[in-house]
Amino acid sequence: MTFISNLINGISLGSVYAIIALGYTMVYGIAKMLNFAHGDVIMVGAYISYCVTAYLGLPPIVSILAAMVVCTILGMGIERFAYKPLRKAGSLAVLITAIGVSYLLQNVALLIWGSNPKSFASVISFSSIALFNGGLIITAESIVTVIACIVIMIGLTVFTKKSKIGKGMRAVSEDKDAAELMGINVNVTISVTFAIGSALAAIAGVLLCSAYPTLQPTTGAMPGIKAFTAAVFGGIGSIPGAMVGGILLGIIEIFSKSYISTALSDAIVFAVLIIVLLVKPTGILGKKIMEKV
Repeated sequence: MTFISNLINGISLGSVYAIIALGYTMVYGIAKMLNFAHGDVIMVGAYISYCVTAYLGLPPIVSILAAMVVCTILGMGIERFAYKPLRKAGSLAVLITAIGVSYLLQNVALLIWGSNPKSFASVISFSSIALFNGGLIITAESIVTVIACIVIMIGLTVFTKKSKIGKGMRAVSEDKDAAELMGINVNVTISVTFAIGSALAAIAGVLLCSAYPTLQPTTGAMPGIKAFTAAVFGGIGSIPGAMVGGILLGIIEIFSKSYISTALSDAIVFAVLIIVLLVKPTGILGKKIMEKV
């Protein structure tokens, strides 16, 4: 039963990584930018949800919607004021800016909410499920997280393939200049991409803190890095790849903590990533991109 319990916990944690990784993979796939401030948007979403329930006393669903709205606006603001002026700049300038935005968000959160960790109340109200006469407990957070991950992945896949703005995203990811010549507003498309990714970050932040109920200004830092690792693991730019990479990363992390060493679990996760990239540099579901020279 311990093995099955660890597997379920790994899939649950991996589903959170997958939801965060979807934001990374969409932004990179369309804007060709690595938004390392994405992890801190998770933290902001969790704080907004916490404030709405703890201070205003509103229902959890309202807190989730409020977190999504705030993070959507925040993501579009970050893109507009931090990344858009660097659209033609080199990747190093974008990377340094992303790190700067990340530290800015962390320090603003520190000023507003302080350094003391907050106790985050789970937004999921129904009870855990006991199987095999109580030998296996599946938490409500695990169930909701896995279902949310599957629904979001399917929804994004359908959205990018069937909707007009989704087709525009795919066109921009292929060639920005050609897409603009075909009448697609590249700026709006990239802003919508950041908006969707940031809204997903809010959901991931709430689910993460519901399962691990401690909230502080650095809450999103390590999950953000691991989610980026998951996106690369699965094949950055691929929506199914983000989900596969996230779930595999979560399983590897939980099994490493349980059977090898808690202290070495993060090192093992990144070591597996290195091995995968040595064998398949594009990631598990990534595709080789041919460049004309």
